[in-house]
Amino acid sequence: MDFAAVLPPDADAADAARARQDALTKPLGSLGRLEELSIWLSACQGRCPATQFERARVVVFAGDHGVTRAGVSAYPAEVTAQMVANIDRGGAAINALAAAGGAGVRVIDMALDADPLSDDISRYRVRRGSGDISVEDALTADQVVAAVDAGRRIADDEVDAGADLLIPGDMGIGNSTPATALIAALTGTEPVDAVGYGTGIDDAGWARKTAAVRNALFRARPERADPLGLLRCCGGADLAALAGFCAQAAIRRTPVLLDGLATTAAALVAERLAPGARLWWRAGHRSVEPAHALACTALGLEPILDLRMRLGEGTGAAAALPILRAAVATLSSMSTFDEAGITGPHP
Repeated sequence: MDFAAVLPPDADAADAARARQDALTKPLGSLGRLEELSIWLSACQGRCPATQFERARVVVFAGDHGVTRAGVSAYPAEVTAQMVANIDRGGAAINALAAAGGAGVRVIDMALDADPLSDDISRYRVRRGSGDISVEDALTADQVVAAVDAGRRIADDEVDAGADLLIPGDMGIGNSTPATALIAALTGTEPVDAVGYGTGIDDAGWARKTAAVRNALFRARPERADPLGLLRCCGGADLAALAGFCAQAAIRRTPVLLDGLATTAAALVAERLAPGARLWWRAGHRSVEPAHALACTALGLEPILDLRMRLGEGTGAAAALPILRAAVATLSSMSTFDEAGITGPHP
């Protein structure tokens, strides 16, 4: 599967934004990471100063995972479809946080283990539930390609409709198990150092989850150099679509605000599919899941927020969206020392 080359964000716009930050009415560097984010956004937009987002979009990719039957989650599998309907109605945490940040929300069924929902939600579904990665492949080779391609097409649809910032989200009971397996495989980490407590499992559940990840990694050993092979062996349709989505957003020169464990696991795969894509991403928050920190380190991303969140759905990234808006506002709205007639710092 071929991806177009990823071009880096605009270095000239970044230089102009950096110079403008140094000329604004404040001590050098005093706005901390807001300055770095504003420079990054200027580079992504290819202009200085960056302009405020007009169509920020959250796209939640949903799917069930057969490994849930191994007792790796505190919730039953049927909750996935119920929560997809809740997101579609506007009643989930992601709806509340996206609205607070001025973003729209879309939910996509990639592999619910339930009857198809509306055509708008289920049109991209590749199968009914992904396989149990502890004993079998999550997907067939054809299904991996179909799911990644769906993510690419959805990114194209959003960008073509005017999206200027994308937030990928996830919904799937048990999806932290394949997400952790992908990260452990790509970072060479032992399961005991990567597995977390997900939705709130107890110690026995953690042991079952660790065993499932260990078994998946054993099966995935021949695929570690092949991102599509890893998605087939120990991923899932939702994670494969997320990988295609993140990669294509970078190809389309659209900034992405990553969420937690599942989306960052998919992004780690996406960087293998489309090298350089990570330059178009920022990590919205730091999940309490240990594998999330491993993935962020591997991608060279420093999370913006640390609120001890672990929900998924895109919620951590949506909570960080107002921070990005503040970064844009300071760069574009503040006066320079010359404009304000204020004496600058000593030479």
